[in-house]
Amino acid sequence: MRAVNEGVANVDDTFAGFMDLCLACRACEDVCPSHVPFGRMMEHVRVQIEPLRSRRARFVRWLGLDVTLPRRKLLWMAAALQPVGVAFMPRRVRAMVPKRTELFRRLPETTRPRGEARGTVALLSGCVQDRWYRHVNRSTIRVLARNGWHVVVPRRQRCCGALSAHHGRLDTARRLADHNLRAFADADFVVANAAGCGAHLTDVGELLGTDDAHAFSAKVRDVMDLLAEQGFEPPTAGAGVERVAYHDACHALRVQKIRDQPRSVLRTILELEVVDVPNGDVCCGAAGLYSLVEPEMSSELRRRKAEAVVSTGAAVVASANPGCTMQIAAGVRELGADVRVVHPIELLDRAYQASEGNGPRSS
Repeated sequence: MRAVNEGVANVDDTFAGFMDLCLACRACEDVCPSHVPFGRMMEHVRVQIEPLRSRRARFVRWLGLDVTLPRRKLLWMAAALQPVGVAFMPRRVRAMVPKRTELFRRLPETTRPRGEARGTVALLSGCVQDRWYRHVNRSTIRVLARNGWHVVVPRRQRCCGALSAHHGRLDTARRLADHNLRAFADADFVVANAAGCGAHLTDVGELLGTDDAHAFSAKVRDVMDLLAEQGFEPPTAGAGVERVAYHDACHALRVQKIRDQPRSVLRTILELEVVDVPNGDVCCGAAGLYSLVEPEMSSELRRRKAEAVVSTGAAVVASANPGCTMQIAAGVRELGADVRVVHPIELLDRAYQASEGNGPRSS
């Protein structure tokens, strides 16, 4: 990559193939003694190889990353037409598509805290997360409000731009980041419950290079990290689960350095055993669009991750990233295993409900 940047090497199909095969999981950053920011370098390199792609590939990426994801109405339309669209998807991709959620309802724009307010948090509702995992956002809002946070969901927010940045659409990522800086300006913290989104937002300062952007990045928190950092009310009941295997999303583990925080929060739930997935620091193979552009390698990684999850004997695996959730859910189904994939915040939410004598909510 350095040789290409310095003009010593050419950007050709061979180079593009190596760059596409990379997961951009950023595991190399953990062991690099020079702390080379490989993830950001990869994003810039993918800008350079974009002209080598076929016209069809460029069109599909433009339609998905530049047009659909940044626009809520188009994303809603994509979800509404999902029953028709899945019929035209490759079998392995079709197996990953989750059920759509709440086409005709919105998240509350503001939720008052229980008791005295500790401050205001703005929730990044996300694009994929909100369209297909709305129940995770609702659990996030309930848990934060229960712990004294005034929760707002800015209507003006847009897609965080993570997928665009990871796949060489940096101009789109910058436009989205600039828009979200204004949308989230008044919050004490900006809370993300999707690891890829949270990791990207913590790097917005580098992406835009402005003082406002760096200040914005400094107040971004993963929801489980925020609870561990700021304190929370331990639940007085269980979540109806005896053992949960915790999956570390690459962008939580590598970029945000989040590992012990969610485990410590989950271990406060009564009668819940939290276990690690063997070789849990190995990528599951979701990696943004990786499952689409490198299906063979992605499928192999998915199989390995699913087998590792099943080996724990847990009936539930906690995953805090929608891409990982889709990938692992498809993997365990392929193995015929009865394992549910949930977001860790959902387990805490269920424990709180049980503490109040309520049954678990479906959304």
